[in-house]
Amino acid sequence: MGWSLGAVLFALNLPFYVFAWRALGAAFTLKTFCAVAVLAVYTEVLPHLLSFASLNPVFSAIMGGLLAGSGILMLIRHGASLGGLGAMAIWLQQRKGWRAGSVQMLCDVAILASALWLLPADRVALSVLAAAALNFVIAINHRPDRYHGI
Repeated sequence: MGWSLGAVLFALNLPFYVFAWRALGAAFTLKTFCAVAVLAVYTEVLPHLLSFASLNPVFSAIMGGLLAGSGILMLIRHGASLGGLGAMAIWLQQRKGWRAGSVQMLCDVAILASALWLLPADRVALSVLAAAALNFVIAINHRPDRYHGI
């Protein structure tokens, strides 16, 4: 559609900031706002700073998912998220005792299943692989009783 991906990421999270403010508090929301702003900027800047002559798509999906999962885990441990469904998953964990990683994985499954209507199955399969790696990191490592974020 010709829109900047960073701007779209930031704008899509606006309703979640309101939810996070009410449900998770000001500190969580401000940290999340900053994290999403950094992600939006990186999304625009990094393609101008990095290039790859060759990159295996399966390796990229797995490593990207593991790295993203580690980053999201760090944010969660310090009382933040990348907004969106992550904030809702954290809230459900706090209120209902549901594991944030499991909630996020279920949401990702629904989103990726709906992508089959728009994208070729092989591209969706790479996204599923990345989401599985990301959610594996969160589901295995995220336990609120293990740490206390700032």
